Amino acid sequence: MVEKSRTKVLTFAAVMAALSNILSTEFLTIPLVIGSFLSRVHFGQVPIFLSGVLAGPWAGLLTGAIGGLYMAYSTRIPFIIGGLALLGFSAGFFAKRLKLRPLFSSILAWCVQAPYVFVTDYVWFVYTGLMPPQGALTAVTTILIKLTVEAVVSAVLSEILAHYIRRAGLLSG
Repeated sequence: MVEKSRTKVLTFAAVMAALSNILSTEFLTIPLVIGSFLSRVHFGQVPIFLSGVLAGPWAGLLTGAIGGLYMAYSTRIPFIIGGLALLGFSAGFFAKRLKLRPLFSSILAWCVQAPYVFVTDYVWFVYTGLMPPQGALTAVTTILIKLTVEAVVSAVLSEILAHYIRRAGLLSG
């Protein structure tokens, strides 16, 4: 019985990781221009949030790490994998330990991930020589604004989808 439950959790995490990578591909994103900053809005966080809140922190971590592979590859920024793993783990932690709804667990998880994004992106831009410190600060601030919008929309979608996933009994033992 325990093995069946582990298999379901692992399968769910794997499917969510694949979906996260798919939702991060360029043809499923929305172009966004903020001043001179060109980016793309995606919703690859939704499956990461769902995996964490429904299957637990370790499933969320696994989903985030694997679900971040495409984004890390396409942007050539490898530490995205760590940030998304942290996002999934945190969403699961807040859902399981604090018994929070998916919406609140996901938003709090973003609050945990945001400092990681700030530090790693800033260091990446400055120490790789891509930008001077002031330019990096402006770019990272813009990135954080975009990611906050993505996280809030993804948290709302996770709240809605989690209801239907639970109702369907996809993770019941």
